[in-house]
Amino acid sequence: MSRPTPQALIADLQSRLSELLRKSPAGDLERNLRAVVGQTFQRLDLVTRDEFDAQLERMARLQERVAELEKALEERSKPPL
Repeated sequence: MSRPTPQALIADLQSRLSELLRKSPAGDLERNLRAVVGQTFQRLDLVTRDEFDAQLERMARLQERVAELEKALEERSKPPL
């Protein structure tokens, strides 16, 4: 008869603990906590990293455009030589 590997023992223990937690009040607590955290994040109006990076790119392009327009305006405002 072969002995189970430590990884198999850990995996078995983990699955048994997960099943126990799901059936206990701790499982209800975890579900409720996840719901509260999810609702809080929705109220905070958070954005994903992709959305944030896209906005940063747009802002960088806008800053470049503003700098170009300021330079053009400055050149037009110079008195003729």
